[in-house]
Amino acid sequence: MLTIMGFTCQCLLMISRSSLRSTQATEFAGYSVGFPYKEAVVQFCDEVHPLAKSIGAVNTIIRKPSDGKLIGYNTDCEGSIAAIEDALKVAGAGGAGRAIAVGAKSRGASTRAESLAQVVSGEAQHFESLAHFQPEKGAILANATPIGMHPSTDRIPVAEATLGSYHLVFDAVYTPRKTRLLKDADAAGAITVSGVEMFLRQAIGQFNLFTGREAPKDFMREIVLSKF
Repeated sequence: MLTIMGFTCQCLLMISRSSLRSTQATEFAGYSVGFPYKEAVVQFCDEVHPLAKSIGAVNTIIRKPSDGKLIGYNTDCEGSIAAIEDALKVAGAGGAGRAIAVGAKSRGASTRAESLAQVVSGEAQHFESLAHFQPEKGAILANATPIGMHPSTDRIPVAEATLGSYHLVFDAVYTPRKTRLLKDADAAGAITVSGVEMFLRQAIGQFNLFTGREAPKDFMREIVLSKF
């Protein structure tokens, strides 16, 4: 149990619809959903926001005070696009990958993740083919796989030799803050964006949904950066 800015936060392991329902109480504003449950919890929601539905993943569940219904949202999308304002090369097909891909679609992004082909109208390739993928000079890479996170901290999702072609590299992994992918990309001369930026911005979106208030962005940034 943790109290932040007058709001009480509690960590719960949700493994079924019944366990989610059993924790409902009038004092619960909702739930923040982490990896790897973002896709699984969609079925537990009474309603799903159109954007979250198109993504196929929910990272925020709001409990409506009037009737107790659970509404699913996805703030990863705006969090990722806010951190990266250009076209994206998406590596990954999980909940975070879906959010980045769908959010980028309106900005003309392309994707090579096979399971995202129908969602974002991109060209599908197997993940393994990224080892031989040669990006155009000035491309942008967004890693939405868990590669780089413990216990795979010494791995990167693309061929190291291609990193010199990327203008910007974003890694959704935020533990560690500086992944091997970001270190290698930085050494290759690319602009790098840590997953901490996505984490912060999606949390700002969640705060707005949970409280109905504007998030204290500067204060949240100070707190988040002090922890990573």
